[in-house]
Amino acid sequence: MTERMDSMLIVPIDREDGGPIYVQIYEGVRNKITDGSLPVGTKLPSKRKFAETLSVSNTTVELAYGQLLAEGYISSRPRSGFFVQDVGELAYAPPSASGPPVQSGPLQPPPADYEYDFSPGRIDTESFPFDAWRKQAKSVIDESSADLLLLGHPHGEPELRQEIARYLNHSRGVACTPEQIIIGSGTEQLMPLVIRLLGPDTIYAIEDPGYPLTHHIFRRNDRRAIPVPVDNEGIDVLRLGETGANAAYVTPAHQFPTGAVLSAHRRSQLLAWASEKPDRYIIEDDYDSEFRYGGIPVPALQGMGRSDRVLYISTFSKSLMPSLRIAYMVLPPRLLPRYSELFAHYASTVPRFDQHILAGFMRDGSFSRHLNRMRKVYRRKYTALTAALAPYSNSVRYEDSQAGMHLRLSVRTDRTEEELVALAARAGIRVQGAGSYSISPVPREGIAEIVLGFGGIPDKRIPAVIRMLMDCWSVPGGIR
Repeated sequence: MTERMDSMLIVPIDREDGGPIYVQIYEGVRNKITDGSLPVGTKLPSKRKFAETLSVSNTTVELAYGQLLAEGYISSRPRSGFFVQDVGELAYAPPSASGPPVQSGPLQPPPADYEYDFSPGRIDTESFPFDAWRKQAKSVIDESSADLLLLGHPHGEPELRQEIARYLNHSRGVACTPEQIIIGSGTEQLMPLVIRLLGPDTIYAIEDPGYPLTHHIFRRNDRRAIPVPVDNEGIDVLRLGETGANAAYVTPAHQFPTGAVLSAHRRSQLLAWASEKPDRYIIEDDYDSEFRYGGIPVPALQGMGRSDRVLYISTFSKSLMPSLRIAYMVLPPRLLPRYSELFAHYASTVPRFDQHILAGFMRDGSFSRHLNRMRKVYRRKYTALTAALAPYSNSVRYEDSQAGMHLRLSVRTDRTEEELVALAARAGIRVQGAGSYSISPVPREGIAEIVLGFGGIPDKRIPAVIRMLMDCWSVPGGIR
């Protein structure tokens, strides 16, 4: 591969109404990569040189390059610079301006209550906008809404599906209409519908490690599910192609539990894999894409062309509350007739009052304001957690994903994951071993892996709790 330097790279910038400049730079460079204007192996200008060319700050270019790095469009070589990666034929469809744990068993029974719970499913309950939610509930729960006592549309309330379509279009680049959206009471309720929809002969590829609940759903529904390994670029698509699967369940924006972002090259490979045969589909679980702390959210696969092969699933469990029990999926138009035929007599599993409360919460801007506030809350917690772990860097490593609400730690120790989980439990701290998320765990001698969800821990308490955790594990290096 011949390397060439593009020292005069120019991207258009609208300084009036074009939005954040670093996003414009990121999109400009990304588009040049995907359309071939910047060939594979091209060396990009240094951050300083590019900033001078565009008359912007070095920080602005650094943010743009950081986003491109996170999504795998470019790579960074020490003391050499930034280079264009091979991303294949990856078309990105921008949003329209007007369109719409299963835990390994501990050595001894843990206490009934933990003082500190690092479970990945925990959220920050102190920041919930009760006043705004109460306002919507009062407007919905009224004699004038008596019709909501009756069964509604089996796909979910049209008002909520309209708001979700608008939100997905603008925030995730998902191209859909309200008619493609199905409302359900959680991923575990929607996935069996998907399994029936795709038929009994479908073979599924699943990420390993990945969601234990999803693995259980495939087993419970007597479907063959083949584990495919995950590395720091996400699911191994070449290995996927060897499985004989015709449906792939993936978490591309923030792989669970590793935190990896599916690279641009593998996104292209995955979409190409789905297009090779007429019965292939991708099930994209976008479970926590709202929370990214460096750059902008990674675009959804569904919005990157070939959306007729992607079933998009997401939930309000992370963004609002797990107890709301509202999730949704976006079906490709080609599957809608079959869905209507199979589930014509089904009723929506989510109460109509709850759907209308959420629709109003989204319609008046409360949801967007809540997300903006929670990004700041979780960013503080992420920063507090990584700072608290820094003194232990000789013994504890993690993938700095700058996203989501959990970290996977690699702890250098002679103890097993189960022993670390048990020691933490005795100290009143709940953690989970990463091995419990793997179908085929491969132990690494001298290394134990732990998943820490930081959503439910107050940021001011995180440093002290991490010290307690490291002390009970006898991990050296903490600064008192």
